[in-house]
Amino acid sequence: MRTRWRAGLAGVAVLVALAGCSAAENGASSTADSGGSGRVPAAPQQGTGGKADSKVAAPQPGATERKLSRSARLELTATKVVDVVAQARGIALGAGGYTGQESTGDQSATLSLAVPAERLDPVLDQLSHLGSSLVKRELNTQDVTEQVVDVEARLTTQRKSVERIRALLSQATSVSDITSIESELTSREATLESLEQQRNSLAGSVAMATVSMSIRSVAAPAPPSEDRSGFLGGLAGGWDAFLTFGGGLLTVLGAVAPFLLIVGPLAWGAWWLNRRRRASRPSPVES
Repeated sequence: MRTRWRAGLAGVAVLVALAGCSAAENGASSTADSGGSGRVPAAPQQGTGGKADSKVAAPQPGATERKLSRSARLELTATKVVDVVAQARGIALGAGGYTGQESTGDQSATLSLAVPAERLDPVLDQLSHLGSSLVKRELNTQDVTEQVVDVEARLTTQRKSVERIRALLSQATSVSDITSIESELTSREATLESLEQQRNSLAGSVAMATVSMSIRSVAAPAPPSEDRSGFLGGLAGGWDAFLTFGGGLLTVLGAVAPFLLIVGPLAWGAWWLNRRRRASRPSPVES
C-alpha cells in the first residue's frame, strides 16, 4: 500500500511540475510579446512650464538596430542574352555573392543573384548598365526588426523550457512518468528547432539581398546611313549604279550563254551548208 501511495504521489508531482512549466512558459511568452516587440519608447519631453525643449533628445542607449530585408528586380534587353548572363554572374561573384536559380535560352533568360546587403546599391548600378537598355528597376525593403526580436525572445523562453523538462526527466522514476516527460520533451525540442530555423532564415534575408533578373533578346540596331551628298557622294552613287548595271548585264549573259552554246553551232552549220549548196549550183548559161 505504501508503495502504491508513493508512486501515486510521484505521478501527481510530475504532472504538477509539467503544468507549472507550461504556465511559466506561457507567462514568459506573453511578457516577451508585450515587452520585446522591438518598439523603442518615445523619449520624454524636457523643459519646464509645459514647453518642450528645442533640443532633440539623444537616442536611447538600448535602442534596437533596425533589421532590413532588401530585394530588387531588373528587366533588361540585350542583343546577346548569353553574354549578359555571364557578365551578371561575374558581378555577383565579384561582390562576394553567388547565383541561384537560372534559366537561359537564345531569346530570353531569368536568373537569381544573392549579394551582401551592404553592396546591393553598387551592384544594381553595374547590372543596370548591362545589355542594350534597362526596361524596369525595382527595389523593395522590408523591416523585419519586430520579427527578429520576437523570435529571439521565444527562443530564450523555449530553451529554458527544454532545460526544465530535461531536469524533470532525470528525476522521474516510473516508466509512465518517463514516457510522458519524454513525449513532452520531444514536442518542445521540435518547437525549439523550428524557432532556430526561423531565426536563421531571418538572419539570412537581412545579411544577403536577392536580385531577380530577366533578360529579353532584341535585334541589333541598324548601322547609320552614309552621307551621299557632294561630289564624293555622287561618285559613290554612280559607281554603285554601274556595279548594279554590270551585275544585271552579266546576269543576262549568264542566262543566254547556254542557249548560245547550243543554238550558235547549229546556226553556223546551217549557214555553212546553205553557202556550199549555192556554190555547187551551176551558173545559168547566157544566151
